[in-house]
Amino acid sequence: MSEKTSEIAQLLAPTVASLGLELLGIEYLPAPGGATLRLYIDVPAAEGEGEAARTVTIEDCESVSREVSAQLDVADPISGNYTLEVSSPGLDRPLFGAAHFARFAGEQAKVALKLPQDGRRRLQGRIMRVEGDTVVFDLDGAEFAVAADNIDRARLVPDWEALGLAPSKHSPFRGKPAGKPGKASKHPSNKPAAGEPHAE
Repeated sequence: MSEKTSEIAQLLAPTVASLGLELLGIEYLPAPGGATLRLYIDVPAAEGEGEAARTVTIEDCESVSREVSAQLDVADPISGNYTLEVSSPGLDRPLFGAAHFARFAGEQAKVALKLPQDGRRRLQGRIMRVEGDTVVFDLDGAEFAVAADNIDRARLVPDWEALGLAPSKHSPFRGKPAGKPGKASKHPSNKPAAGEPHAE
């Protein structure tokens, strides 16, 4: 994460935790006319396992959006206009930091690097292990080690066929499920109406 996103994540993590949820990470995407601040939330690991596993709901996203919006209005860490989005991680969940890669060792991931490594800016491979702050991938049978702080963006690559969600020759195409089923409304302003971008 950049210095800006790290600062915002540290600011908002306790607020998300107070709602019984975990802030996985954030994306801050500047753009002409207004940036996007995207928060990814999940249930704590212990509650997301087993038969009675809890999942993130639309109501969770809306609650986080409400509380975080108020906090951002007070702390004011972002200059200019921006839109707040709150999302569950989805099956193609984003990975933030070495701990996330360790948690999903054995899974396939798609990664974009900040700086080229061995001529690569992008790679897709199986997460083998994490050694300190280094993530080791299996790329076509060869190990490829990447410093965690050189990873710009990363997402899991779901095995749609194993999940029973891939089209087959004998069934109609059902389409790839949305990766962000829990997206909530945009950043509410001080007015009751949600869905309007934040403006200073």
